[in-house]
Amino acid sequence: MVADDHPLTREGLSLAARAAMPGAMIVSVGSVAEAVAQAEARGRFRMVLLDFQLPDARGYSGLLALQMHDPAVPIVVVTAHEDPSLVEAARALGAAGFLFKSLPLDTIAAKLREVDAGRVTFPADVAPHAAVAAARARIDNLSPAQHRVLIALADGRSNKHIARELDVTEATVKAHLSAIFRRMGVANRAQAMLAMQPLLGDVAAAPPES
Repeated sequence: MVADDHPLTREGLSLAARAAMPGAMIVSVGSVAEAVAQAEARGRFRMVLLDFQLPDARGYSGLLALQMHDPAVPIVVVTAHEDPSLVEAARALGAAGFLFKSLPLDTIAAKLREVDAGRVTFPADVAPHAAVAAARARIDNLSPAQHRVLIALADGRSNKHIARELDVTEATVKAHLSAIFRRMGVANRAQAMLAMQPLLGDVAAAPPES
């Protein structure tokens, strides 16, 4: 699936995807809502190419929403903004890759083949960003279940919503949150989101309590 709100860019990325994965069917969408709807309707995608700045996305909210739907699908963030902090944040949040739109299509295709083979691909010459590295260190030791709960929390979901989407009880969600706060060295949701802010950009709005 290619998610980008510019038709010409969608077509270019689709060409690169077809070159990387001959025979693959390409689904094109222009928003996060459309991407989630397609994921719900069609089942698991082989890969998602996700524009960082879709009209209904704030920071990495689009990435978080698609990860919540199916964390096993590799998501490659594509953007025209060559900002090192965005690269490091995408890596920390579990993206499979990060590509600049300025790359030639054959280079993008080569990078997509790497992801399709189960590897990750990120710009090699991006210097570490101190604030992002510190935020990433706070979440590195979380379990997969805790990471999913934290992603849902960062996307503004309530405990009840998180429990329903993960098919667990609210008590289990609260237990995960307690463990997350302890591992991150924070006391509550607000502090956790503040600690994650370098990873999230605008997405870390104050979430509901339950």
